Amino acid sequence: MIPLKDTIPSEKYPIVTLLLIVANISVFFYEISLGRYLPEFVKFAGVVPARFFDPRLSVHQGPLGRYFPIFTSLFLHGGWVHLLGNMLYLWVFADNVEDRLGHFRFLIFYLLCGFGASLAHIFANPTSSVPSIGASGAIAGVLGAYFVLYPNSRVITLVPVFFFLQMIELPAFIFLGIWFLMQFFNGVLTLGLATAQAGGIAWWAHIGGFVSGIFFLLLLKGKKRRKRY
Repeated sequence: MIPLKDTIPSEKYPIVTLLLIVANISVFFYEISLGRYLPEFVKFAGVVPARFFDPRLSVHQGPLGRYFPIFTSLFLHGGWVHLLGNMLYLWVFADNVEDRLGHFRFLIFYLLCGFGASLAHIFANPTSSVPSIGASGAIAGVLGAYFVLYPNSRVITLVPVFFFLQMIELPAFIFLGIWFLMQFFNGVLTLGLATAQAGGIAWWAHIGGFVSGIFFLLLLKGKKRRKRY
């Protein structure tokens, strides 16, 4: 399923959402510029779960080298499809969450969701030495918040029907519910495997991000009454 837009207009200009998109695209162009040095950069700036459990991998890094990648990894992507897919989801769903939280709290919320997503991936993958990168964990947190705030919003979605793409309008709770169940079932299927990042997708980062989004939304949203959609 590919979301194209939702039916709730932004009340304020989503400046933080836009800046996050610009930051991700800018970092991606920096990755491209690295050429043959890119794999080493990804290994340094990506989340490598084994670094948190194997002292042989972390002895020369120090605390900064171990924990800083939890945040730098949120701005790295493995290709154009990875980048554009993440930015599409961020653009469709983040503006309304930013409306609800306000600009500064939304930025804090986004980073906290990325942190929660990385922790879930690390503990689901304790022996993996494969770097995990991408904004999808933090964006999953945005989806979790949207699920709580705007369950009755409509999401205009491209859905494959046989060999064709059909445009339909789905309630947000159905679209996001299906999305979360897909992540959960795929995540469960990877348990016990050598890595829970099967097929290059960190399923448990998505699950952890979504749950973190609900938790941090309840923590940060305050008592302001919200409109129901």
